[in-house]
Amino acid sequence: MLARIYQPAPSAMQSGRARRRRWVLEFAHTKTRTLDPLTGTYRSTDPGAQLDLGFDTLDEAVSYAKANGIAHRVEKPKTVKRISRSYAENFNYDRKVPWTH
Repeated sequence: MLARIYQPAPSAMQSGRARRRRWVLEFAHTKTRTLDPLTGTYRSTDPGAQLDLGFDTLDEAVSYAKANGIAHRVEKPKTVKRISRSYAENFNYDRKVPWTH
């Protein structure tokens, strides 16, 4: 059973930085999901598909996977490059795109 260790991206509704350092160990789906014709929902007989384990650090997640004999791969988080600008830069005369209002 292959597992993936990653740091989840924040929701679009989150602007704070709390709980961003959390790492998740997620198991891969080993069985296919089937569509229930009565309710229209998906079902699976794979219990590992519903299991996600959270850890505070990457080292804790990797050591847990190694201690339990779980094959895993680590996905490093993508860094976001922030360009800090002031509000006054919206009204500069040397803008690439002119102010339209």
